[in-house]
Amino acid sequence: MTDADRRFNQKPGHLIRRLQQISVALFMAQTRAFGITPVQYSALIAVANHPGIDQTALCNLIAFDRSTIGDVVSRLEKKKLLKRLNGTLDRRTKSLYITPAGRRVIRDIEPSVQSTQRLILSPLKPAQREAFMAMLKPLVHRDNADGRAPRRVSRAPRSTK
Repeated sequence: MTDADRRFNQKPGHLIRRLQQISVALFMAQTRAFGITPVQYSALIAVANHPGIDQTALCNLIAFDRSTIGDVVSRLEKKKLLKRLNGTLDRRTKSLYITPAGRRVIRDIEPSVQSTQRLILSPLKPAQREAFMAMLKPLVHRDNADGRAPRRVSRAPRSTK
């Protein structure tokens, strides 16, 4: 490995990208039996917590881009984990609801998700884990607006129930 390679491999952006790749791989390995991606899991949790949310509000809540959220929702619908219903105020929008099967997946996948979280942080000592999380949060929250798909919580999703 050259000095230039070493310098590149120590850049924060590179390390963060690699950590994200590793965390997705760990998630996929731990949750293989469920056939759920991290984004699908986030969408399921958000819809379970906000019944009747529309796709735009879902994008804002989980910080995912609008151009691909339709595919995520379609896959979850095909798996019968979510259902889309016409909006009550605007029939052009679709309200999202979790199905009983979706609730079961959330319940059953949770131990695997928790295992993934432990594995991600396992190279660190307990005190380092707390310090890492304390440092990570402001990095994400302060520059949220600069992200490709920023999380927007000011526009809170409305429940139609």
